[in-house]
Amino acid sequence: MSENLTLEKSEPAETVPTGEKLLEVSGLTKHFPIYGGFPIKRRVGAVQAVDGVDLTVHAGESFGLVGESGCGKSTTGRLITKLLEPTAGRISYRGQDITHASRKQLEPIRSEIQMIFQDPYSSLNPRQTVGTIIKSPMEINGINPAGGREARVRELLEIVGLNPEHYNRFPHEFSGGQRQRIGVARALALEPKLIVADEPVSALDVSIQAQVVNLLQDVQRELGIAFLFIAHDLAIVRHFSSRVAVMYLGKVVEVGDRDEIYNRPRHPYTHALLSAVPEADLTEEQDLSRERIRLAGDVPSPINPPSGCRFRTRCWKAQDVCASQEPPLVQISGNRSGHLTACHFPEDPTTEAREEDIVLDKALIALEEDLAVPAPAESPEDAKAEVSKEAAAETEVEVTKTVEAEATEEAAEAAEDTADEAETAEAEAAEADAEDTADAEVTEDATDAR
Repeated sequence: MSENLTLEKSEPAETVPTGEKLLEVSGLTKHFPIYGGFPIKRRVGAVQAVDGVDLTVHAGESFGLVGESGCGKSTTGRLITKLLEPTAGRISYRGQDITHASRKQLEPIRSEIQMIFQDPYSSLNPRQTVGTIIKSPMEINGINPAGGREARVRELLEIVGLNPEHYNRFPHEFSGGQRQRIGVARALALEPKLIVADEPVSALDVSIQAQVVNLLQDVQRELGIAFLFIAHDLAIVRHFSSRVAVMYLGKVVEVGDRDEIYNRPRHPYTHALLSAVPEADLTEEQDLSRERIRLAGDVPSPINPPSGCRFRTRCWKAQDVCASQEPPLVQISGNRSGHLTACHFPEDPTTEAREEDIVLDKALIALEEDLAVPAPAESPEDAKAEVSKEAAAETEVEVTKTVEAEATEEAAEAAEDTADEAETAEAEAAEADAEDTADAEVTEDATDAR
């Protein structure tokens, strides 16, 4: 990009017509180099975080970007906001190429593209008050709103559901949800036309997530701001976004409107992703009507991704052509307008249950087979034999009880006889002692008489 290029900034009162292309990205690529060797380091590889991403965001639209952790979603957002320099590709904002624009060249439109960061704790300066954090973008861009910057900050705090009296508090005095609201207020301070929300609710509790998402929806509806909503929670994306793109290992594999992606997916990875979403309020019949897909293994390394289709190493429909040719992101037969899929062998446009579940994990298959082994059926002869065995066992138990009772009675009688004999012996011994005593006394008397 030439040094004398200047980017035009729209007037504050100007609004972008809804439906107009606001952001257009084509072939966006970001490779992080890997260096090795000693003592002289040289480049030995690259992490292909983003590799040829194409997407378009219209004015006033909420565009969702979903995928597994590590697929390049956050890197894409940082490239669009120019926090990272792209390796290749083109970023166009309102028809102006900003791919390699310098800080000075970006200054006229920097305020129109803002970002809400993922971590509400590390994205706020702990040494600054809330008022200073929200006011700083206005000071940097030389914006002096009517009534002053402090009044505007207090107004923004009220818009995001915080007390304006919190102006002089520090970030550590707020909860996680309140800190994320401060981040939203900071992004709104410059009245942007596009906000890149990088997983804004992933670090929050479920109840707080709903509050923040509803806040963002209210902001979009009232201010007409376009959102690039990055998340891995498909339920939240479905609630917030009107169009959705699915990423896998640095590439967009499917893009379309919300109903098409969630109800009529075509790419196998999209099917697997939707199948993995837990549904807590399904009846047993509804649960059985959903397709069930369980993939095996982990996502391949972005340092050495598979050739051709990057999903082929985990795909149940992969063939030789998938390894040799990369499928283009196009509208295939059966898709509605705007529904693009990158697959040589797309799935049927439905999420209904299949005749057989797709389970590629061998350990899971073995576990399910062990749990599903039925008890062997008994024949009538076996049942009769079992009844005879039970009857014989009961008879044996009764006989044993009878024998034990008789033995107990005999032992009791023997004990009684032994006790009687002991008493008789003691009585005879006592009589003998008495007789001996009497004889002794008679003898003593006779001796005294002499």
